[in-house]
Amino acid sequence: MTIISTSIAERLVSEDAEVRRLAVIDLPYSDEDDIVPLVLPRLADSDANVRTEAVRALEGFEEPQVVAALAPMLLDTDPGVREAAGLVLAEMKLSESAGPLLALLTEAEAEVRMLAFRALRALRVAEVFAPAMAALSDPDPGVRREAVGVLGYLRRSEAIGHLAEVAAHDPDPDVRRIAVGALGYTTEISVLPALTRALGDSAWMVRDEAAQTIGKLRMGPAIPDLVRAMQDEYWQVRVKAARSLGLLKAAAGLPALVEALAHPIGNLRKEAAIALGEVADPRAIPALEKALDDADPDVRKLSRLALTAIGLAQK
Repeated sequence: MTIISTSIAERLVSEDAEVRRLAVIDLPYSDEDDIVPLVLPRLADSDANVRTEAVRALEGFEEPQVVAALAPMLLDTDPGVREAAGLVLAEMKLSESAGPLLALLTEAEAEVRMLAFRALRALRVAEVFAPAMAALSDPDPGVRREAVGVLGYLRRSEAIGHLAEVAAHDPDPDVRRIAVGALGYTTEISVLPALTRALGDSAWMVRDEAAQTIGKLRMGPAIPDLVRAMQDEYWQVRVKAARSLGLLKAAAGLPALVEALAHPIGNLRKEAAIALGEVADPRAIPALEKALDDADPDVRKLSRLALTAIGLAQK
């Protein structure tokens, strides 16, 4: 094993917290073959910035001792340390971390539960299903949001009805948005009423997610609802509705897409041109030919491609 330089060894135990912090940052770039034993003691450093860097330095190490050391860092007194530990654990995706993380789901502090759910999401362990379902009624919206994300990743059919309820009735718009997105992990037609209802949500980001999810699931019966969404007051929602109408090759959306092709917002015009190419209805040719003179070069390019697609479809 290469011997770590005396300078870094001294810096790691310096009385100056900033010196210790920089030494931890330097460790992964040193000649030391095994930095884990050198980093682990710094997880207990008196300075939160040092502890944060120690957590980050352990990313990518899959030793059981690393997992065992990182999970308790979600209980750290400093929010920056807790957040760093949550991100590292989530990136590691190690099954060995499931046990320690599951144990944290009963902690009183909401942020700890939230970070534990976030780290557990990518693991997709069956044991997290029951606590995630229970957390749908957690008083903290951050915990509910992460629990919904876990249930979406698990793709369990018995959660669909509950996710639909959350999408419709949770008081927090971000939780409703995540629930709508989670419904996109299933192909069951039973989610259609929840998604079309979400197109009328009071929060535009929920409507935006619903318009996108309907297209992702290729739910043809929702085409009339998407056409109505093309009149949404937020252009962002109209962009997603146009995209979904294109994915569904919805001829019924032709008038709304042609109208969008002349909208002042360039992003909406581009999406309308793409969708018209996917629909490939020759009735869109006059509008697309007019768009060849659009001020935005991307709109002109996409309109040319759409005209080509329509021409190919007619052959």
